[in-house]
Amino acid sequence: MESRKKRRSFNYFALVMVFIIGYFAFRLVGQQVHLQQIAEDQAVADARLAAAQAENEALKQEKANLQDLSYVEKIAREELGMTRQGELPYTEAGK
Repeated sequence: MESRKKRRSFNYFALVMVFIIGYFAFRLVGQQVHLQQIAEDQAVADARLAAAQAENEALKQEKANLQDLSYVEKIAREELGMTRQGELPYTEAGK
């Protein structure tokens, strides 16, 4: 008869386990969000690095071109409109 009347006591162990599982689930989700943010930041940094490397290569090529006198003369004639001594500048009437 006592076994029938036995009251169910509150199961503290189950409550503690629910809290522990909830805590670790919360931490896991937080870490995943943090890792996603880091991955996005790394992608942005990689893109900036690639752009900087491309600009660096272009500047190195420009520096090498500026060592060539024919290139410097071409730039002086085309962009600055310079002429040699004794030459007459030619400009198109349509410009």
